[in-house]
Amino acid sequence: MKFVIQRVSHASVTVHEETIGRINQGYLVLIGVGKEDTKEDADRLVKKMIGLRIFADENGKINKSLKDVNGGLLLVSQFTLYADCRHGNRPGFTEAAGPDMANELYEYIIESCKKEVAVVEQGEFGADMKVELLNDGPFTILLES
Repeated sequence: MKFVIQRVSHASVTVHEETIGRINQGYLVLIGVGKEDTKEDADRLVKKMIGLRIFADENGKINKSLKDVNGGLLLVSQFTLYADCRHGNRPGFTEAAGPDMANELYEYIIESCKKEVAVVEQGEFGADMKVELLNDGPFTILLES
């Protein structure tokens, strides 16, 4: 499982010219699910992500968590995080989970986050999405199981 976490000032996701998810300060998280991933992997990454202290405190030190700043989450499924580009120019995706498994874990992650964070928005699994963000920093972290 892979989470690409981007600290944002704001972010949104649009499907068919309709905005379906939007947050202000918080994290835009691109989520890739691998074929060997489990709910336990998801639990570990969600716990780590929510506990990350990557927001500045009153002294400008990176010391506050998502909860400390009342930040939101925008969660977007992205199987292309499992692209294998080692051979040729066309990426392979054999390590990505199949759609049913990936969607089940994606929905599990969303529900887990809703138990911890007040504002949780999401993309649409399998859709052609347009994602906009203002990366704050820029600050981007990759978590992997």
